[in-house]
Amino acid sequence: MVAKSARTPDNTRWSVSGLQMSALIIDGRASAARLRERVAARTRELAARGVIPGLAVVLVGEDPASQIYVSNKTKQAAEAGIAHFDHRLPASVSTDDVLHLVKRLNAQPEVHGILVQLPLPKQVDAQAVLAAIDPAKDADGFHAINAGRLVLGERATVPCTPLGCLILLKEVQPQLSGLRAVVVGRSNIVGKPMAHLLLQSDCTVTIAHSRTRELPALCRQADVLVAAIGRPKAIAGDWIQEGAIVIDVGINRVDIGGGKTKVVGDVDFEAAAQRARAITPVPGGVGPMTIACLLLNTVNAATRVLTDASLPELAPA
Repeated sequence: MVAKSARTPDNTRWSVSGLQMSALIIDGRASAARLRERVAARTRELAARGVIPGLAVVLVGEDPASQIYVSNKTKQAAEAGIAHFDHRLPASVSTDDVLHLVKRLNAQPEVHGILVQLPLPKQVDAQAVLAAIDPAKDADGFHAINAGRLVLGERATVPCTPLGCLILLKEVQPQLSGLRAVVVGRSNIVGKPMAHLLLQSDCTVTIAHSRTRELPALCRQADVLVAAIGRPKAIAGDWIQEGAIVIDVGINRVDIGGGKTKVVGDVDFEAAAQRARAITPVPGGVGPMTIACLLLNTVNAATRVLTDASLPELAPA
């Protein structure tokens, strides 16, 4: 557990289980709060022009984790002045039923952002559902058109988690040009878009995954290491280059005995923090930024409906 009592005057040294750490702990909660404040200011500007940003969230089934996550999203949307429209569908729903709802939301002018909470039940074709969302209202940035625009370096709605990672990374290292970046994970949601964001920041990027040979040696070459593989503490501390920046996307619940669990990342945090220059904790790192970036994507979608172009899109930072 991180203890804030062992900081040195330069504000970068922490104590974990009695061990001194040189890494700066990147505070995702504080960064997310700052971004939400900027989003709230933009919603007020839009409201003054007669536009209330609206976010529609579709939740299928009764998965407890998804319900908590959606509840947090709608709560934070309301606090930022964003109208939210929750749609709950039973777990037995068909693909056609979900597609019908998405089509209806596409046509509603008060809805600027649409989010379909994943995963969907097995009988629902998730790809068909995501493809049916109007790309202009694709708050998650998962539509193929937005993915393609990102690859081409064009203006696109960027998936929320990698966008949040980039914001946190640039708070520590504003200039990324020339740095060697390794992204461990190749999902369409995090790994691939993260790699393209880093490429656009002029990093030299390698995407690694479960079948990558000599993964530890590859990770040790990284100035920037992004871990997004979904396996608890899969990245060992001695895989980290001295002075590297580590962004841990993993959220894994592990059993600690006595019927208790705790959430850990994909990186062995305590060991990695002995070598890294900066590192995101889990929880409290990337997670809060994901929802904040969802709100950012929604207000930017609302900004684009202004016919007089009186406001530019809100920058991530």
